[in-house]
Amino acid sequence: MKFLYLSEPDMIQAGVKDMPACVSVMEDMLITLNQGDYIMGGQNHNSHGTQLCFPDHPAFPGMPANADDRRFMAMPAYLGGKYQMAGMKWYGSNVENKAKGLPRSILMMMLNDKETGAPLALMSANLVSSYRTGAIPGVGAKYLAKKDATTVSVFGPGVMGRTSLLAITAVCPHLTTLKVKGRGKRSLDAFLAFAKANCPTLQHVIVCDTLEEAVRDSDVILMTSTAPVKEKDFPYINGDWVKKGALICMPSAARFDDDFLTRCRLVVDNTKLYEAWAEEFPYPSYEMVQIIGSKFTDLVHEGKIAASDVLDITDIMSRKIPARTSDDDIIIYSVGGMPVEDIAWGGTVYRKALKEGIGVELPLWDKPDMA
Repeated sequence: MKFLYLSEPDMIQAGVKDMPACVSVMEDMLITLNQGDYIMGGQNHNSHGTQLCFPDHPAFPGMPANADDRRFMAMPAYLGGKYQMAGMKWYGSNVENKAKGLPRSILMMMLNDKETGAPLALMSANLVSSYRTGAIPGVGAKYLAKKDATTVSVFGPGVMGRTSLLAITAVCPHLTTLKVKGRGKRSLDAFLAFAKANCPTLQHVIVCDTLEEAVRDSDVILMTSTAPVKEKDFPYINGDWVKKGALICMPSAARFDDDFLTRCRLVVDNTKLYEAWAEEFPYPSYEMVQIIGSKFTDLVHEGKIAASDVLDITDIMSRKIPARTSDDDIIIYSVGGMPVEDIAWGGTVYRKALKEGIGVELPLWDKPDMA
């Protein structure tokens, strides 16, 4: 028995950075989800994953203490449709990694045969994760943004901001102006260099001093910054700043006034994911989950909106419901992140690598010792 090992350079050679292809795969994956041909973790089959969270004050020598974004997480899934693959993404994350010149999260993924459980591939998964994360806002923008959108703003010019911008410019061909708000010069400079090299339609770039400046007059608003621990500290967006007809894509967290949210069109990437989070993190769950769709379920719990007010992107993609009731609709789109996305994109890249002879074949055994 053997399996394929794919390093990050191998993954790049096999096309992991092909964003238009990734957006297309994410569209197909969402439709497969809507048909029910998948399983994620937990009894409800919709869990985001299983997470190790460290205590604030460890009682044992050597045990890490809780800190911003310090965790280990396993994200298993099976995805049917044209993928027919099981697997798991596993990662450790620590925001302090940046000071060491490392990514905040370091990810690996294992793909397995759905019948035998045999390993098929072990791959570097940072790019799988960042590209599939960016592609989901791209799918949202394709179906939810106004067709004449010209201005996109990004709050949080990190890796998620880069890949989300790449996906959105791939599906919104009339975008010509980029507004960006960041905190650190290093990440901002890297983001601007990435945009210049990869998003040629963006001819005008405005570096903003405030979130308000970034939000005003923008057709598509991307919230991609790492969120603080407490909801009261989430970046605040006043509804009066938001242009009529704007799309706010939310792979990260932000704070809005409740009455503004109740006037918006609220869309999620997978309704069942947020129902699962509401079970796992009892009300109020938004602070714990830090994905805006959990704020939607909190509002349902409070009776401020009905469950039917939260729309699933696949119902819009399949034209069961319209994306907009008017050109003035403000849409807030929640991006939760699901392991089925990793299986879909990782599996696609793996199959291309296999076809093109990319990667290193590693032995597991010639004959199992205790079969």
